[in-house]
Amino acid sequence: MPNVNRRQVVVGLLGLPVALLTLPGGLQAAGQSYFIHGVASGDPTHDSVVLWTRIEADQPVDVAWELAQDEGFRKIVRQGVFSTNLHRDYTVKVVADQLKQGTAYFYRFTHNGVRSVTGRTRTMPTGSLNRLCIALVSCSNYPFGYFNGYAAIARDEAVEYVLHTGDYIYEYAADGWGGTTARQIGREHKPANEIVSLSDYRQRHAQYKRDAGSLAMHAAKPLLALWDDHESANNPWSGGAQNHQANEGVWAHRRSASLRAYYEWMPIRDPAPGQDPASLWRNYVFGDLASLITMETRHTARAKQINYSDHMASIKTQEDARSFEREVLGAPDRLMISAQMAEFVTSALQSSLKSQQPWRLIGNAIPMAKIRVPDVSAQGISMPVSESVVPGAQADLVWKGKYNLPFYLDTWDGYPWAREAFFDLCRNAGAADLLVLTGDSHSFWANELQDDNSRKMGIEIGTAGISSPGDFLESGFDKDTALQLDQLFAQQNKEVRWTDNFHQGYVRIEFNRESAQATYLAVSTVLKPEYTVSTVRSEIIRHQNGSLAYDE
Repeated sequence: MPNVNRRQVVVGLLGLPVALLTLPGGLQAAGQSYFIHGVASGDPTHDSVVLWTRIEADQPVDVAWELAQDEGFRKIVRQGVFSTNLHRDYTVKVVADQLKQGTAYFYRFTHNGVRSVTGRTRTMPTGSLNRLCIALVSCSNYPFGYFNGYAAIARDEAVEYVLHTGDYIYEYAADGWGGTTARQIGREHKPANEIVSLSDYRQRHAQYKRDAGSLAMHAAKPLLALWDDHESANNPWSGGAQNHQANEGVWAHRRSASLRAYYEWMPIRDPAPGQDPASLWRNYVFGDLASLITMETRHTARAKQINYSDHMASIKTQEDARSFEREVLGAPDRLMISAQMAEFVTSALQSSLKSQQPWRLIGNAIPMAKIRVPDVSAQGISMPVSESVVPGAQADLVWKGKYNLPFYLDTWDGYPWAREAFFDLCRNAGAADLLVLTGDSHSFWANELQDDNSRKMGIEIGTAGISSPGDFLESGFDKDTALQLDQLFAQQNKEVRWTDNFHQGYVRIEFNRESAQATYLAVSTVLKPEYTVSTVRSEIIRHQNGSLAYDE
């Protein structure tokens, strides 16, 4: 169903059948005083899954856990006791193992006779598999609004697993990005300062976990998680971060604190002894149908981002612009991924091909397609200046468009040599049919990937933010202008089939052996907890000539 642009109400908090309002396993119950941050599961294998909660306590405590085949817990298959304390911020993380492959389970926690809500999870399937459904999410920014996209996923019965491609939290102070909206809707960041210490990061995770949509989604679906930048600070690289200043202490200490809090508060496996905590990548194998390889692109190898502001004075002609791209952006020492992860990806791709899986998915934090700014002035797009327009936003867009420069420089566009090396890696492994699943940009994308020799490398599906706004609206352009810019970006970029900077939501991706369907789902609002969900677009993806293509 290509080029579908219809609006169909799917699910929301208003006007729903009773069955849809009742979440499974008691998820609709009010949180108890011990378990106010809910429950979560994730990082599954074929025979195990991580179970998570946090208990409100001020001294070491033991928390009992149970995992059962049935919602009533008459068929308990695994149980135990987990001891937690201040050292781990009273979080509870259990690896429930010796489970059946591809099986749904229910789980709960108990302390002093008080039970948590019941969560639902599942292991990874093995053997023959004919169906898979993943929700793609990214960029949940608490000050900008309610996590209604999460709530919708909790109620989306088709979704089996949730892939979160990062920006799970944001590090900004209460008066930072999103602060104005936060004051209007009562969602100001805590702590009020920009988070830099371990206690800061812990408090911020705690705040995000208490959002109603977050509570519902985590209890209903297992999470496959990777981080982007804001889990630590905006635009980190292997030696620092754009949003880290000298008066905020040593960057290595701040990063260590952020990663520690992430492992404490997320349903993911802890690093193995001696393993670098920054080395977060996985290969999730879905039977003989698909492999999902998640990547780390911020901390382990990334070179420092290039800033346009440092080079604007030297870019005065088209030739200058192309030279900048070749010699500055394209320098061969500008890495994105580590050699260790490159070996991991190669091995995972080869294993997928050997198993004759039809789908090879890449969980990727940042857009991979080549996305250049069109010459908006030449196209006659009027961008009226108003008080709401971010100072310099219009001029920045016009300047980039004049020289047809990349839209973003912290994405793969800012690391073209590294992107080509990644494509070479995949092609050498025998895989030019990648389905790349991406977040970060706060926009929906349907992209067609090519290497520098115009050889097809697959398809990229990008998701909008759960609450983070798209660039054009956030810059203060009105709705009509934002829609015009969306259309122009698609028309002027050969790798961009379609984009949408306007909505917030998620992408549901359903796989069978012959095709995949990507459904772009938008929530009607994030400014209040009541919402509806609509289908913005749907795309069918198939294999074609050794790669992937959209149905025409």
